[in-house]
Amino acid sequence: MRIAVTGSIATDHLMTFPGRFSDQLVADQLHTVSLSFLVDTLDIRRGGVAPNICFGMGQLGLHPILVGAAGADFAEYRAWLERHGVDTASVRISEVLHTARFVCTTDADHNQIGTFYTGAMSEARQIELQSVADRVGGLDLVHIGADDPEAMLRHTEECRTRGIPFAADFSQQLARMDGEEIRVLTDGATYLFSNEYEKSLVETKTGWSAQEVLTKVGTRVTTLGANGVRIERDGEPVIEVPTPQEEAKADPTGVGDAFRAGFLAGLSWNLGLERAAQVGCMLATLVIETVGTQEYELRRAHFMDRFAKAYGVDAADEVRVHLA
Repeated sequence: MRIAVTGSIATDHLMTFPGRFSDQLVADQLHTVSLSFLVDTLDIRRGGVAPNICFGMGQLGLHPILVGAAGADFAEYRAWLERHGVDTASVRISEVLHTARFVCTTDADHNQIGTFYTGAMSEARQIELQSVADRVGGLDLVHIGADDPEAMLRHTEECRTRGIPFAADFSQQLARMDGEEIRVLTDGATYLFSNEYEKSLVETKTGWSAQEVLTKVGTRVTTLGANGVRIERDGEPVIEVPTPQEEAKADPTGVGDAFRAGFLAGLSWNLGLERAAQVGCMLATLVIETVGTQEYELRRAHFMDRFAKAYGVDAADEVRVHLA
């Protein structure tokens, strides 16, 4: 199954604040907030939703196709991704802009405040998916992640025009999109990904009810944080999958991307929606136990032992065949 993953390509600057953001906010002064947080640590990591997802798929033994735009400073990042099984030949390199940057501070309660500089990401709108499909011999699914909004719209329209199944995954871009843009990006999607808050935001901005959304998409996948994931299809029973037990909680950044990587891998292996979600939840658990979105190591035996403990021996046997 040939899966292309579009989305932001970025470098993450991750900082930790030992206190709580909520303790620094004065209720009657929220209209004039001016705060500076003295942080304890700074980690500079590879990131961006598309490489994060591709890296996770590569860890599971797949060879996803990364589609996005980066700067001339992407060479080292490219080598890292290719070494971990990612096809980077369809990444557009800007001649004038740096690779995007994500700067994020996490407090003691794992709340986050982040800022994103788009940089070369703005050139992603110039990428033609047909050229990607021609290079690799066709595409079975395009995962359209958070990216330059014009690029997201172009990729979605091209998928519709060319009959390529696509997954809609707005995540961070929901805040700046209006209802009409969200409706365009959603209608006809084979999969719609969001967390629980984003789910409500999609419905509020589009004016669609939850049931109406289900009539527009094939499968709706909603991540629920520590409570796992819920999968809905029009007229079908709801599937709910819990998360495995964590060994530690280091940093939540990239957890959602890892879930998507595992889910897409499960689809590629034709394991069904429930099993795909279980693979996604297990991979997401590895990420939350690690600082950085691509710093975790997937050791097959350890992964399968924990998977079997969480979801049962029969489920693990189905997955183990593909990880062997």
